[in-house]
Amino acid sequence: MIDRPGQSEIDPKGLIYQAYRIDGITRSQCRSIFLDWALSLPEGQDSGAAIAALLARFGTDPSGAPGHPMSEVLQQGQTRMTNPRRRGGWRGRARD
Repeated sequence: MIDRPGQSEIDPKGLIYQAYRIDGITRSQCRSIFLDWALSLPEGQDSGAAIAALLARFGTDPSGAPGHPMSEVLQQGQTRMTNPRRRGGWRGRARD
């Protein structure tokens, strides 16, 4: 159920929406918010598509100007982020 301003299917907590509305937010703070957002994505969600949708949504919003630190973080995440995969540990080992 989406009941807070800024909440959407791709931003269920409204974290990215709120980040664009914080005056004087830094790149470091945006990275922390991005990490929280990424960790809260549902399993199986295509993170690349979600980031592209967020950039499309906020790239046209006056508060989401291209120079905004969150826009920069999202663009970096779009090029660097892949869906996390578990490696190692007992679950990562091949079963015989």
